[in-house]
Amino acid sequence: MKIAVIVFPGSNCDIDMYEALTTVCHAKAKYVSYKATNLDGFDAVILPGGFSYGDYLRAGAIARFAPVIPAVKKMAEEGKLVLGVCNGFQILTEMGLLPGALKQNNSLQFVCETVKLQVKNNQIPFTNEYKKNQVIDIPIAHGEGNYYADEATLAELEQNNQIVFEYYQHNPNGSVKNIAGICNKEGNVLGMMPHPERAVEAILGGTDGLPLFKSFLKAGVLA
Repeated sequence: MKIAVIVFPGSNCDIDMYEALTTVCHAKAKYVSYKATNLDGFDAVILPGGFSYGDYLRAGAIARFAPVIPAVKKMAEEGKLVLGVCNGFQILTEMGLLPGALKQNNSLQFVCETVKLQVKNNQIPFTNEYKKNQVIDIPIAHGEGNYYADEATLAELEQNNQIVFEYYQHNPNGSVKNIAGICNKEGNVLGMMPHPERAVEAILGGTDGLPLFKSFLKAGVLA
């Protein structure tokens, strides 16, 4: 399984993601520039966190027009795995691969802390190493992580079991229905605000993000 980690101007979690994949999980990953126009030869793609294009206009709004975006969409349409974390999640909503939008946190403050998440859907390729309703500790670091969707979209997300992660006990940003991560109907595209790549080694404070990568990599091998 070969994984592309896309690097945008302003990405700052690309190295964290790459090291989680290669050093901790011993996976094959490669940095790929936002200027690339195809992702041939890759089995999966990750849009990491950061501040693509400085978050001008709004987070992810400019990155959606980057040259690499059509290739990311093509991979998603082919059923390959696409993961967007934090700014990556924002980009996925801006480019239309996931519904809804990410707004400024209710507090109007940047939040950086470890939060509890509940795994609501453990039946997709990113989460099958977790137990359903398992509570995990994962760090967050964002200023625009307040997930919003209209009532019809929320009803569809619930009906199709597309809500993957919810904030548990404490909602740090005001996201509707405590949503921390969602997937597409097919389950091959996941967007989440918390950073699993920052929770893969005990020395970092915990390993609750590791099952996500184990699920992801196992799915890629079996595909």
